[in-house]
Amino acid sequence: MGEAHDRAVTWGSGRPEPLPRGHRIGDWIVEEPIGAGGWATVYAGRPADGTDAEEVALKVMPTAGLAPRQARNVAEAARREVELGRRARHPRLIRLLDSTVLTAPDQPALDGAIVLVMERARCSLRDLLDSGVGEAEGGRLVAGICEGLARLHAAGWVHTDLKPENILIGRDGEVRLSDFGFAIELTGTHGYTAPMGTLDYLPPERWREPLGERGVAVRPTADIWALGIVIHEVFAAGVSPFPGATPAARGAAVQEYAEGRASLRMDHAVPEFWRTLAADCLAPTHAARAPHTAERLLERIRAHESGRPARRRIRPRPALLAVAVCAAAGATLWSYTGGDGSRGGPAAGAAEGPARIRVFNAERGCQGRADRDRQCSLGLAVDPFRPYTAENVVPTRVWHGDVLEAECQLPDGQVIIDEEDHGSTLWFRIRVPRAVPTVTAWLPAVRTKDHPALPRCAHPSGWSPS
Repeated sequence: MGEAHDRAVTWGSGRPEPLPRGHRIGDWIVEEPIGAGGWATVYAGRPADGTDAEEVALKVMPTAGLAPRQARNVAEAARREVELGRRARHPRLIRLLDSTVLTAPDQPALDGAIVLVMERARCSLRDLLDSGVGEAEGGRLVAGICEGLARLHAAGWVHTDLKPENILIGRDGEVRLSDFGFAIELTGTHGYTAPMGTLDYLPPERWREPLGERGVAVRPTADIWALGIVIHEVFAAGVSPFPGATPAARGAAVQEYAEGRASLRMDHAVPEFWRTLAADCLAPTHAARAPHTAERLLERIRAHESGRPARRRIRPRPALLAVAVCAAAGATLWSYTGGDGSRGGPAAGAAEGPARIRVFNAERGCQGRADRDRQCSLGLAVDPFRPYTAENVVPTRVWHGDVLEAECQLPDGQVIIDEEDHGSTLWFRIRVPRAVPTVTAWLPAVRTKDHPALPRCAHPSGWSPS
């Protein structure tokens, strides 16, 4: 549960008095309080009939004394939790057992309160971090978080408030993601939310995302950023990777990093594999984090645990080519199909000379510009088998709409995925424009809409797929 100062919703008339032990709510008897947040208090609950049924958690969300808008916000948060619990059931998501609205005219503070009945967890991840977590146990917990996020995102929801307090540990020792009051259902690639959340876990774009009539845009990559913070905390005894004595100071450090004025510095206690995983989650832009879905991160973790290598996938970042490496899973793979139906070259009717192809930049804000701003430029790779990073590009850059001469095609290079999650191993060898002397370089096929029939490129000596 988030702290009150992290929330945009505050109590209109102060927090109600705690429910007394022994108070009955439906089929449950209230025990001691076990957690509190900005708009709810969670109590332990036991069956009212005295059976040995499993104890539960009773999340009580009062509405009495709130302004109408605040009461609507509370009701909407409860609705989201109920809807998500109904549609996205999974062992790594906290189970919602029941919900009810209290009718208590003789107790005005309780009248109209919304109560969610949920499975009771053993503790939170924050509790474990306070006592210390070993590498093997930490890895198991992070894998469980990825499982929960993968299910959540596949169902079309973004948590938006992922943090150790909202990651619970069940009685069986397994992870349960919880507290879906701020969860947002996606409409296409993103959804909208009010400008609220826990400062320490907000991605850089949330600090400057414009506020529209529907709120601020949010995407699943917001959860991936928060996951990167959590991974660091798991292996660094709860310490954030961004320095600062307060959440606001740490938020300022996030902005310094996102704007390229500071590097990402992680605690040396974080093991190398988890350091790399966290760094991928903490890529400074949505586009750079987009390849690192929870599903692909989970595959990398499982590959690490089994000792087998995970295949590398790269999504190009249009301006700086900041790289994201993740396991090959989930994206739709395609390659050029020749006139004879074969994939790769040489295709039937292959051109005898170079073919002209036009560069395509999926960033819409870069498509209508004629100023050749470097932030809208694309890089051409030196080696199509190496990671598509800033260290693997020629000095000459290209922009949306540029026409290049492609000499041949390579069907089995590094996997590259575009902003719509379509992946391809196909690359075109091109003649670099404005280069003296003439230089050849490589353009991934996802960066052009043209797919001419070209002969297959010979593998240069010494190159091999990674």
